[in-house]
Amino acid sequence: MIALAPEVIVTTGSATVSAALQATHTVPIVFVQVGDPVGGGYVESLAHPGGNATGFTTFDYSFSGKYLELLKEIAPSLRRAAVLRDATIAIGAGQLGVIQSLAQSLGVELRPMDVRNADHIERAVASFARDSNGGLTVLGGAGTVTHRALIIQLAAKYRLPAVYPYSYYVASGGLISYGPDNIDQYRRAAGYVDRILKGEKPANLPVQAPTKYELVVNLKTAKALSLVIPQSVLTRADEVIE
Repeated sequence: MIALAPEVIVTTGSATVSAALQATHTVPIVFVQVGDPVGGGYVESLAHPGGNATGFTTFDYSFSGKYLELLKEIAPSLRRAAVLRDATIAIGAGQLGVIQSLAQSLGVELRPMDVRNADHIERAVASFARDSNGGLTVLGGAGTVTHRALIIQLAAKYRLPAVYPYSYYVASGGLISYGPDNIDQYRRAAGYVDRILKGEKPANLPVQAPTKYELVVNLKTAKALSLVIPQSVLTRADEVIE
C-alpha cells in the first residue's frame, strides 16, 4: 500500500495503526477507535502527536466509571459486579482502576474477570452467579467483542443485569449499553483527512476523545430479567428497543 504513494492513510484499531507506522514514518495516518495511542507508542502525546499519525480514541479513562454507576442505577439491589475485560490490552488495567475507585462508594464488591476463551468465560460467570445480587460490567476490547454473543447468552441464562460498551451488544439482546458513537468517529476522521490534504501536519492535529455518546436500552431483555428500568434512564436513552 505504501508503494502506491497514498497522500493519507486511514486506519481502524490499534493493530492496523501499528502496522502502518511500521511501514512508513512519512505518509500521514489518521486512526479511529484506538484505545491508548500514547501507551501504544503511536503518538508522543494527545495534545501534540509529534509524528505522522493522529486521530481519535475510543474513550477517556474517566468514562469507565459510568458503567458501574449505570449498573447500580438500573439494579439498586446490586452488591457484586463482575468486570469482564480483555487482559491482553493495556487499557483494561486503566479502565478497571477507575471502576475500582468508585466501587466502595457505591457499595459494590468487584470481581475482575479476564476474558480468555469461551470455556473460561462460561466457568467464571457460572461461578460468579452462584451468589445473589450480582451484575456484569463488560469493557471494550477484542476479547469481549469476539465473545459478545456468549456473554449476552450467559447474562440471560443466569439472570444477571449487564452494562455493555457498544450499542450492537444491545441490538443482539444485551440489556443496556453506554458508550461512544463509533460512526461519529469516522465522520470526524474525514475532517482530519480534509485538513491534511489541504496541507496541515498530523503532528499538529491533537488526538481527540469521543464527544458523542449513546445510551441504548433493550426493554424486552429487561422484562425477561424482571427488571424495571427507571424512568430517569429511559428519558436519557438515545434508543429504546421494545
